[in-house]
Amino acid sequence: MSKNMNTEGLSDAEIVTARDMERAASMQPKNSPLVTHMYTADPSAHIFNDKIYIYPSHDIVTDMPMNDDGDHFAMRDYHVLSLDRPFGKVNDHGCALDINNVKWAGKQMWAPDVAEKDGKYYLYFPARKHNGIFAIGVAIGDSPEGPFVAEETEIKGSYSIDPAVLQDDREYYIYFGGLWGGQLQQWDSNNRHTGDLYPTDDAPAIPSRVAKLKDNLVGLAEDVREIEILDKDSTPILAGDLDRRYFEGPWMHKYKGKYYFSYSTGETHNICYATGDSPYGPFTYQGKILTPVLGWTTHHSIAEYKDKWYLFYHDCQLSGGETHLRNVKMAELKYNDDGTIQTLDPYFN
Repeated sequence: MSKNMNTEGLSDAEIVTARDMERAASMQPKNSPLVTHMYTADPSAHIFNDKIYIYPSHDIVTDMPMNDDGDHFAMRDYHVLSLDRPFGKVNDHGCALDINNVKWAGKQMWAPDVAEKDGKYYLYFPARKHNGIFAIGVAIGDSPEGPFVAEETEIKGSYSIDPAVLQDDREYYIYFGGLWGGQLQQWDSNNRHTGDLYPTDDAPAIPSRVAKLKDNLVGLAEDVREIEILDKDSTPILAGDLDRRYFEGPWMHKYKGKYYFSYSTGETHNICYATGDSPYGPFTYQGKILTPVLGWTTHHSIAEYKDKWYLFYHDCQLSGGETHLRNVKMAELKYNDDGTIQTLDPYFN
């Protein structure tokens, strides 16, 4: 950011957006938006029926003021995208679920994910209840394209945002949690407090959450657990370690028998990852997957298609840096021989 830019009175989100818009003109993206007819973000990608399906959130233009709680992210429905091959033509299958058809939801249907079992498809999504508290719901469909029919109530015992589901053989695990507007800092031992509970910089960072799903995939089979991310000396990643600590956007995938837990660091805008031997962790920090993108948020998923791996992410190229108007992209992801992931830079130097 130029030294002459006045940031007095701006929120953290506004400061970062101003910085990103200032540098946008000099940034040359390596990858193009997958769709340009609408704004999309938070892409969760899966392979169903030999096609790549992407489940993004749907950004909309709004006059809501920008703030650190994310009120300007006013998304209210989901569209399903599909590709017959990587980087090929993208099909938009239309609206798969609208907030008007979710009885328990009041506003802000943010980043979703989808799982399949026995020919049924389960769309997991966060939304604010009518009392303003985030919870996670599920909607069921007969096709990966939708439409999806929401359950009458949210998933009992769920909270916060950013659900991501791992199918591990016949078991399914749901990961979730986001700070600031995602309200994760208001929860401790699965109990909600009226205020924010941020740890000191020298204390372990607020962890993501995980729980095994019931066989019917519409409820939790156990109490929600916390996920521990450790440094390579087995000490916890600390709250003050903003370049590496968990903030939001969890994703889990397996590679050669290892569990790879990846996530956004929030205000430092990295996608990082840690590895472990169990879907519950603990996970040992390994490094960055993606360096910062244009815009305040960064959110991703990882999927394998025909023996190659791909990263799905978003930036704000279409809107020129408007942090709440994003577009989804994809890039090939490569592993080193030791299983570490090669860091991607989304822009040319």
